[in-house]
Amino acid sequence: EGSCDSLRSSLHTTEGVLQFPSLTTRKKNGAYRRNGITENFSGFETDRQLKIKDLVLSAHERAVRNCPWTMGLWKSYLLALERHGADHQTVTDVFEKALNAGFIQATDYVEIWHSNLGYLRRRVDFSKEWSRELDELRAAFARSLDYLKQDVEERFSESGDLSCTIMQVWARIEALHCKNMQKARELWDSIMTKGNAKYANMWLEYYNLERSYGDAAHCRKALHRAVQCTSDYPEHVCDVLLNFERVEGSLEDWDAAVQKTETKLNRVNEQRARVAEKEALLSRQEEEKAEHRRKAKADKKAQKKSQKANRTGDKRKAEDEYEEEWGEDAELPSKRLRGEEGFGSTATEELMETESGLFGRRAPPSRKSEPPGFRKNQQGLSEAPRQPLDTSKEQRKDEDSVFVSNLAFNLEDPENKLRTFFQGCGTVQQVRPVFTVKGAFRGYCYVQFEDRLAVSEALKLDRQEVDGRPIYVSPCVDKNKNPDFKVFKYKTAVEKHKIFISGLPYSCTKETLEDLCKQHGTVKAIRLITNRSGKPKGLAYVEYENEAQASQAVLKMDGTMLENFTLSVAISNPPSRKMEDKAAARPTERGKGRTQISLLPRSLYRQSDPDAKAENGTVSAPHATVTDGVHGGPGTASLDTQTKSLSNEDFARMLLKK
Repeated sequence: EGSCDSLRSSLHTTEGVLQFPSLTTRKKNGAYRRNGITENFSGFETDRQLKIKDLVLSAHERAVRNCPWTMGLWKSYLLALERHGADHQTVTDVFEKALNAGFIQATDYVEIWHSNLGYLRRRVDFSKEWSRELDELRAAFARSLDYLKQDVEERFSESGDLSCTIMQVWARIEALHCKNMQKARELWDSIMTKGNAKYANMWLEYYNLERSYGDAAHCRKALHRAVQCTSDYPEHVCDVLLNFERVEGSLEDWDAAVQKTETKLNRVNEQRARVAEKEALLSRQEEEKAEHRRKAKADKKAQKKSQKANRTGDKRKAEDEYEEEWGEDAELPSKRLRGEEGFGSTATEELMETESGLFGRRAPPSRKSEPPGFRKNQQGLSEAPRQPLDTSKEQRKDEDSVFVSNLAFNLEDPENKLRTFFQGCGTVQQVRPVFTVKGAFRGYCYVQFEDRLAVSEALKLDRQEVDGRPIYVSPCVDKNKNPDFKVFKYKTAVEKHKIFISGLPYSCTKETLEDLCKQHGTVKAIRLITNRSGKPKGLAYVEYENEAQASQAVLKMDGTMLENFTLSVAISNPPSRKMEDKAAARPTERGKGRTQISLLPRSLYRQSDPDAKAENGTVSAPHATVTDGVHGGPGTASLDTQTKSLSNEDFARMLLKK
């Protein structure tokens, strides 16, 4: 009765499992729901509880067919085939299918190889000195190593068996069952050459193998090599060597072991001390940097606070002096009317607001006559407010000036720095930095020279660095008067004597690129593309003497490597600046928008030409006629060559006609 209950329970479970694949066609969020079903199946281990071969193998076959990427199912399938006595060819075929299933990680292939190797080992009769099964087992071990090294490593960039567990199992089988310690030592030598010699646990595993199946000489040799190579736990390996010599070694062996372990530990302690000193130095440097940042932040905050206080004090002082001079009840200046010119014009006020260093203050109210002592009271104010007052529109000459942009917002004393920067081009008459209302530097300014020839020299300094940041120097042109003026100085068409290189390393310099490119011709110019902060983008333009040299450079350099970066080289053909699109987006000459809708009722408007276009309130005779509903009938109003405007009365009269 108990057996029947157990069979009934197993059948019930199997029935549930066999019904699961009917749900496998459903997909939710990109992952099949069959995953949870197969976990239930493999976790219950039906093949061990249920002894019905056909049901178990059928369930496994359907499971691996629906979830081929799950390594656990293939592993369970192989065990079920072996447990139910399947023939060797069937097991081999299933294993080959598992290798081609496409597992999602490299360790899955290691596990499936372990399952197959375990199956092949259980087929070998080790009581015989030689057998075909033993040769098949050794061939399978060799094939597994080649498969992991070639196929798996090529796909996952790793073999999945960093500790060489397959080789360890092979070495232990050779030592334990085949009594072939020479082969086991060769395998362990190969294991140590794969980067495992620095780990103490690997040496101790080899030592335990020699201790169990080898001799004392090879144990001593393994421990000495372990002391020399181990880097993670050298103290533990040294203790194992000393304990071994206490049991097995002579006095000379003991002395050699003590000397070797002491030398190793002293060297390890020195290395650790150097590492600790370096870490302490880095920690101190980080603390100093953090302290410096905190101090700089506090100083900047205090400076802003003092500047704010000074601004408030200057404002109050100016107001007090103004009231003392004019009197508290003095009449304020009259309001400036639109169209007034002169000193108090809107243009001058805007100029003082943007191009002055007045800590963000606006210009004083305009006055046609200055009161007595006005200039005297202005002596106490800073010199910065008076500088833009002396710069009138007559003194500003755009043809003698350049526009400098992309300057750092935190640039200290931009006027003096730019005056020094451009002094080699000619005599600098004035530098006009532009500030915000709050007194912050906007990052651009105007530089005016005394001689017009200095402008061309100044333009040559375009994209030179100021405080580690490239600046843009361009002609000073009023774009409101010249909307089509183009600042971009490089060509946007095909230049067959110039090549474009992308994929450059960010550390690449002009010298490095010149050494690389001059092998294919004479290099005339090199331009590295950077962003506004001066950091390289990995792009460059290289100009050769002729088209032949540029074509040769493209053929030779395209696809080459530079500092592990693959270069892409082509003939220069930069994209257009898309100025045409901006011009097309401008309004029409009459200021109308893109959509033109006729206000003429459709019942009164008949279009004879499909290309005709009617403007609001006008109709052209060759294109349209206005009728009373019947073309050419009584009351037809034909418009001749002249375009006639229609009033509201005309529309009403036409609508009322019947």
